[in-house]
This record gives sequence, structure tokens and C-alpha cells, in this order.
Amino acid sequence: MEIIYEDNHIIAVNKTCSEIVQGDKTGDVPLSEMVAGWLKTKYQKPGNVFVGVVHRLDRPVSGVTLFAKTGKALARLNEMLRQHEIQKIYWAIVKNRPPEDEGELVHFLARNVKQNKSYAYDNEKAATQRAVLHYRLAGKSDCYYLLEIELKTGRHHQIRVQLAKTGCPIKGDLKYGYDRSNKDGGISLHARSVAFIHPVSKKAVEIVAPAPDDALWKLFAAVGENLL
Repeated sequence: MEIIYEDNHIIAVNKTCSEIVQGDKTGDVPLSEMVAGWLKTKYQKPGNVFVGVVHRLDRPVSGVTLFAKTGKALARLNEMLRQHEIQKIYWAIVKNRPPEDEGELVHFLARNVKQNKSYAYDNEKAATQRAVLHYRLAGKSDCYYLLEIELKTGRHHQIRVQLAKTGCPIKGDLKYGYDRSNKDGGISLHARSVAFIHPVSKKAVEIVAPAPDDALWKLFAAVGENLL
């Protein structure tokens, strides 16, 4: 577990694609419990340790994952998320170049709970939610493109389904149309950073997660050192 930020109220982890944020039917130990155990040991706390999940990343996604160490911070961060006061930047590796080098994607998403999958439509339909993201082409190699994405809304599988709808499924994302999986079982989507005004100190905070340590991410680091 890689801790990338901690203060009295907040702790952030650079999640790997094999870790889950909260417990699920797999029975695997979630990051929330790992963080609680780490805090209990570090500070030699005798009782239970409070760890609140601020936001969730899909299991195959890596990057910044925020947790609250106090109830006050959790309540305020959750409200900031609802008010879109937390900037979230993602990196995605795709095989196909998007139609424009920079733009905004607007779709209407319908979630199928049984399939654990979302579907994107160009026009509003019954039981859909409006989804908006901004992207720009941030790097390229011989075979792949790196997109930097700012989420404007937070919908189920939003980046994955919107990029797929645009003809740019994320590398390794079989669920949304990529032709083969990644060796590590994850997808090439990384929550690069979050930025916000601290809910207690009121100071500006930016938390950046190093990209996964694999050959393709290293290649993009070499192509554009200003990005990684």
C-alpha cells in the first residue's frame, strides 16, 4: 500500500489495479481496512480507527484514492464532491486517436446493475444521467495515445463508457470493447490527481499519484517528461 498524502484529517493512497476500495463479494481485504490497520499500527491506537471512503475507483483502475480520518472531514469532502468542488484528473491510454485533440464529451448514461455496466447515448432517454468530461491529447507513441481527462460529473464507469462511445476504448478494458486484456488484469486508466480546498485548514491541496510502474507508462514518461 502506497501512502501519498496524510494529515490530521485526510489520507490518500495510490491504488493499484488489483486492490478494491471497499469490501465486496470477493472477500478480498479492501483498502479501507488496510488504511485502518496502517493507522492503528502507526499511531498505536488501542480501539477502532475511523476511516471514511470519500470516493471509489473501479477495481481495474489505479491512482489517487481519498479517505477521511475524521467524521468532520468525511462529511465536508462528500459535500464538496456533490458540489463539484474537487478537481479530478485522470490519464487514459487508448489505441485509437480521438476525433479532436481536445474537446468535451457529453453523453447520457444508463446503468445496468445486473451487468455492472453503463451504456452511453447521444440524447437523453428515460433513466439516464448526463455525463460530461473534458479531454486533451497529452502524449503518443507508435501504437497508443495518452489522454488527460478532467471529470465534470461522476457517473458509473463514466470515463470508460464515454471514451468507448467515442471510438477510443481504454487499453485492456474488455467490458467496453477493447480487444484484449492487460497482463496485470487492470485497465490503462489512472486517477492522476485530485485538487481541492482542505475541508478543515482551508488551504489548497493537490495530491498526485505516480503512474503505474510498467513499460508503457514508462514509455510515455520518456516521450513527455512534463506529463509524468
